[in-house]
Amino acid sequence: MSSKPSHRAFVVTEAKKGTEQKSFFHEVGVVWPHKSGKGFDIVIHDGISVGGRIVCIEPKDKEVTE
Repeated sequence: MSSKPSHRAFVVTEAKKGTEQKSFFHEVGVVWPHKSGKGFDIVIHDGISVGGRIVCIEPKDKEVTE
């Protein structure tokens, strides 16, 4: 694994239909690509229970990840 993750992992809570609210993205972990390039390790932060849809997004240039 490299020293920095390639993506951040979020659980997405969808906004209620009929409202102007946006979906809420809650960061739950980070993602590292395998050396072979054929897969990923998703590491969930300690103490978090995860359920639902997980979205993996590349971090913005200035964001710091664990």
